[in-house]
Amino acid sequence: MKFKTESLILSVVALLLLSACSKAPTGELYGVQNRPKWSGINPYGMVYVPSGVAQIGQSDEDIFHLRINRPKTISIHGFYMDDTEITNNEYRQFVYWVRDYIAHTILGDFIEDEDGNEEIDWETEIDWEDEALDEMYYQGDMAFSEGREFDVSQFEYEYEWKDWQMAARNKNVKRTAIIHKEKVNIYPDTLCWIRDFVYSYNEPFTRNYFSHPAYDDYPVVGVNWKQAMAFCAWRTKLWNKYKDSEVNTESFRLPTEFEWEYAARGRKLSSPYPWGGPYIRNRKGCLLANFKPGRGDYPSDGGLLTVRADAYFPNDYGLYNMAGNVSEWTITAYNDNAYNYVHDLNPDLKYDAKPDDPDVYKRKVIRGGSWKDVGYYLQTGTRHWEYQDTAKSYIGFRCALTFLGRAQKDF
Repeated sequence: MKFKTESLILSVVALLLLSACSKAPTGELYGVQNRPKWSGINPYGMVYVPSGVAQIGQSDEDIFHLRINRPKTISIHGFYMDDTEITNNEYRQFVYWVRDYIAHTILGDFIEDEDGNEEIDWETEIDWEDEALDEMYYQGDMAFSEGREFDVSQFEYEYEWKDWQMAARNKNVKRTAIIHKEKVNIYPDTLCWIRDFVYSYNEPFTRNYFSHPAYDDYPVVGVNWKQAMAFCAWRTKLWNKYKDSEVNTESFRLPTEFEWEYAARGRKLSSPYPWGGPYIRNRKGCLLANFKPGRGDYPSDGGLLTVRADAYFPNDYGLYNMAGNVSEWTITAYNDNAYNYVHDLNPDLKYDAKPDDPDVYKRKVIRGGSWKDVGYYLQTGTRHWEYQDTAKSYIGFRCALTFLGRAQKDF
């Protein structure tokens, strides 16, 4: 009898549990059920920078008296950031994806997805000897020494983005007005090594820096701001397509200049350099970053030009080369007076420069200093800029990703 009673009780409990799971209408507020689970992500090659307070601005004497980076206290929401600058080999994955996409399209390698839409069949091996692909190579007088070289001017990537600023300013704006399409040639400008330095023999770097395996782990250069933005859009698409998740992540993007400075300081609120300071050498007299230590002296820090993206010691967040090696693009539009009027909560300044805009509107903030800069530009508080459509041998980038939630420990 006792056994039957216990069985009856268990059956009733099971029915109650099933009833609770099905959430039949009861007149109670219980939220939408069967929502996708979310336990956070940890992208490969990225480190977590927690939410916090930053004291941004000049940490040392403003030697040029520009007054463009006055001290300001801000709060930053947590985010992920690449622990190194994007390397040649990482960017090459993007280039090869675009190259293969073009080849598959020419060869007609398509399959239908579950919804009946056509998409590229990435499993099909490309026969690069197929005559149909000849159009991807330089032909006739454009070919060099009977070689077979890709015409990289065809390597274009098209992506879409939404102008949330426009949508917020005008509630009556049409949705089509905030959706923008960009088509960008994504191959790095390898000629920047010659163009940046007149009367200087840098042709070996034009020929080899992006293509030779010796430089695979060095930061990619010759990439302008729009190419960096295209890379972030492609990386987002790549992540969302191949991750087994019911929900997409926030988009990969360039960091804001304020996120960049906050991350570069590495919990050292008022220090002039990512490692602290006030000096640019350690106690043994060794230089702590890749820059130009003296007039005509490039190699004293261990690198004549760029060095591996993970060279030198990381800061306290685990970020390498936040000072020196290459300057880095941010998503932020440059304005001399920005620190005086941007908000103190996740500050940023965006502007989508049109082709016919004055050049002054096309300036984007770069940070960190590079292998060809003097020590002043390595300081965490030093601001600088470059035109968004220019590619330099000393500018690269790294990606950021907004953290969804309060903190990692919540998951």
